[in-house]
Amino acid sequence: MSSEPLSVVVLAAGEGKRMRSTRPKVLQTVAGRPMLAHVLDAASALQPEAIHVVYGHGGDAVQAAFADRSLAWALQSEQLGTGHAVAQALPAIPDHHQILVLCADVPLIRPSTLEALVSEAHGTLSLLTVVLPEPTGYGRVVRGEGGAVDAIVEEKDATPAQRAITEVNTGVMCLPASPLRHWLGALDAGNAQGEYYLTDCIAMARADGWPVHPLVCADPWEVQGVNDRAQLAAVERAAQHRQAVALMRDQGLGLADPARFDLRGELTVGQDCFIDASVMIEGTVTLDDDVHVGPFTRLCDCHIQSGTRVLAHCDVEGSEIGHDCRVGPFARLRPGTALADRARVGNFVETKQARVGADSKINHLSYIGDSQLGAEVNVGAGTITCNYDGRKKHRTRIGDRVFIGSNTALVAPLAVGEGVTIGAGTTVREDIPADTLMLESGHLRQIPGWRSRGKD
Repeated sequence: MSSEPLSVVVLAAGEGKRMRSTRPKVLQTVAGRPMLAHVLDAASALQPEAIHVVYGHGGDAVQAAFADRSLAWALQSEQLGTGHAVAQALPAIPDHHQILVLCADVPLIRPSTLEALVSEAHGTLSLLTVVLPEPTGYGRVVRGEGGAVDAIVEEKDATPAQRAITEVNTGVMCLPASPLRHWLGALDAGNAQGEYYLTDCIAMARADGWPVHPLVCADPWEVQGVNDRAQLAAVERAAQHRQAVALMRDQGLGLADPARFDLRGELTVGQDCFIDASVMIEGTVTLDDDVHVGPFTRLCDCHIQSGTRVLAHCDVEGSEIGHDCRVGPFARLRPGTALADRARVGNFVETKQARVGADSKINHLSYIGDSQLGAEVNVGAGTITCNYDGRKKHRTRIGDRVFIGSNTALVAPLAVGEGVTIGAGTTVREDIPADTLMLESGHLRQIPGWRSRGKD
């Protein structure tokens, strides 16, 4: 790293018309987080003196999204180009600082690349470039004798020979603050776009005798800008591939298909974990050793302990799952669910604010909400807890070793003692003491010769 104090300027004022969205472009998400958040994280890793964000379109929303961060904000009320944008932040930056300029719509930039770029500047100028087989749309890097950078020429202003150059500007550069004030003041908008280009400062610096140190980025995805939905989708897949590779290499995660894996948060895994295809991870998720997750499953803000299997097509959110449990297929565990060791929640079962004891089973077609189940409870198919009376939620408490027959309705508030057996088809409206058989009997009537209305 350079010994000079560092200030970072992030250009985040663009409207992003090609996104065709009411949301500011820099708040469009990659891997579940705004693009600007990724850039700010990379900048923060360098521990700069300050991070200045130049904002414009949708500024209130952008500032509100990052209200918890220590940032300096500079308004660019008119979109007059990158040079004009940097000039809005410059008054707050001391002359002896180096300025690292970043773009908020380049979300995959790595801290290691930025560290190398700042070190390359050595108190002068450094420029991050990339070689593209198809450079259309980018400013070309013009080199002189010995490979030194002489200028950056925007495509609309380039000659045919310059357009043939495949090394392009990424928009990321490091410059000394004091001479930058002079160069920005000398910019003019006499170009095809009528804007003040920050890149024109490169030619001014060379004319003033300042060296410009280029650093070629080896990974084009790292400097890929996002201007429309197609580019956003492409960057999303690149980000997901990067995360998948890191999890496999660094944590030993087994993935059936890294191309069909989505991480939109933080994932920590133990040994011998395996995730099948088309699984989505959101929020903060922890998998202990030997956890397997089936295909087409979403995990959000949950902890799954060792040996557990989450089968296909499950949705698990805000839940704690114990050792050696079985969940699914087609199960939904809503926030507040806690499964003790070896509990089973099967197909088309929904739980919410439910604590399920060890070795208990809810295998089929049931809803268990605002409930506490003891150990070794068997919940029959079609059982529901009636926990809401239209105004308040009420709890159901079920003791150990309770057997609940199919198609049972448990009307809360309710307490069911240990060892109770409830017959199929029963509606339970009152507490049941321990070791009781609960049956709902009624007289069945058969009416022969019955013809339903509307039939001859």
